[in-house]
Amino acid sequence: MSKRLQTVALVSLGCAKNLVDSEKMLAGLAQAGYVVGAPMDRADVIVVNTCGFIAPARAESLEVIAEALEHKRRGRARRVVVAGCLVNREWNRLYQLSPGIDAIVGVNDRDALLSAVAGRGRVSLTSPYHTAADGRGAIASDAGRFRLTPRHTAYLRICEGCSQRCTFCTIPAIRGPCRSKPPQQVLAEAAELVADGAVELNVIGQDITSYGRDLPRRWTLGRLLRGLEKIDGPRWIRLLYAYPMRFSDALIDLMADSERIVPYVDLPLQHIAEPILRRMGRGVGRSRIERLLGRLREKAPGVAIRTTFIVGFPGETEEHFRELLEFVRAFRFESLGVFEFCPEEGTAAARMDRQVPQEVKTQRAEAIMQAQRRIVLEAGRRMVGRELQVLVDGVDAAGRCVGRHAGQAPDIDGVCLLDRRAPAGRFVAARVVAPSGYDLRVRCV
Repeated sequence: MSKRLQTVALVSLGCAKNLVDSEKMLAGLAQAGYVVGAPMDRADVIVVNTCGFIAPARAESLEVIAEALEHKRRGRARRVVVAGCLVNREWNRLYQLSPGIDAIVGVNDRDALLSAVAGRGRVSLTSPYHTAADGRGAIASDAGRFRLTPRHTAYLRICEGCSQRCTFCTIPAIRGPCRSKPPQQVLAEAAELVADGAVELNVIGQDITSYGRDLPRRWTLGRLLRGLEKIDGPRWIRLLYAYPMRFSDALIDLMADSERIVPYVDLPLQHIAEPILRRMGRGVGRSRIERLLGRLREKAPGVAIRTTFIVGFPGETEEHFRELLEFVRAFRFESLGVFEFCPEEGTAAARMDRQVPQEVKTQRAEAIMQAQRRIVLEAGRRMVGRELQVLVDGVDAAGRCVGRHAGQAPDIDGVCLLDRRAPAGRFVAARVVAPSGYDLRVRCV
């Protein structure tokens, strides 16, 4: 009688960068002979790839770990392995926070997952600052992934870590400084994703606008994008997680002139009031932000700009908040998210004076989102009758056929609700009928 194959459940939490790590982990497990994709209650081993960026994300990660441990106590699972950012944040007390964990694997040690799943070793944790033989920070290849996204869309990671020093952020401590993938490696991974059916490549990294600054010959993001444009297959190339200080005029011109780089950018601004931007250590002021935004709208008409803001940062007065709120109302971002400031251990912001009460943070976040809801609804009404090219994503849990136009990124923005079903991965022409909250109702033409 043949030996039963071991099954693995993997839960991926957090951002798209973590999702890429999960896809690479799954591929390694599958190649080693494990059956991947099992639900928790039917798995021999449960892997939780965690997020540890801010307190709510850590709380969610600990809840999922607790759920996995309950399955271990009551069900079939014999091991629970915890990977990802939470390991790098809490490695010295994670076993105490979640008794019953069998092994932990840090963000830079995903190749050690096989040993952890097999029961060899309890801790795999390398400093995010470790270097490769050439003296640069090491960055692993993402080729050969077991993709969790729909076949027609994929995330293309071009760099790892961040060298900015924002006073509120833990990413440099978790993932290390910015390290760029060699361009040939990025282009090869992009070609592999396209060969696997991707027609949309979402370019990601903690700070994609710093791409190439650590490479020989000083590669730029623009130069890399021109290489991606030459690959036969991808119809949409989308830019996510760009840092405003390094978003150059040349990059704007490239976006405006390109037929494949969609007029969309995820540009986290975090605030607009000069005193708060200085306290955040953003390295960019209001005038420079407004110039960048104006240039984007001028040179790339119809560009969709997504941003995020932090409210309740230490020292944020009512006047600072009103300035931010009026800025949101005046600029009218296509998509926007708000975070309530979390004082993260080890950051300079956590030690700052004039901390803002929690109830004030919540009120301010709601005020921003109320303003944004009105902006999105009014923008949707103005789009009625407009014809769009929509990339069909498939059928959602409610049985609706959904897709996205070029101004909608996967997972984080609204969607287009189609009036009839069409195959996932197909581009269809559709006319906007009406807004529906953050979404658009469209009719295929």
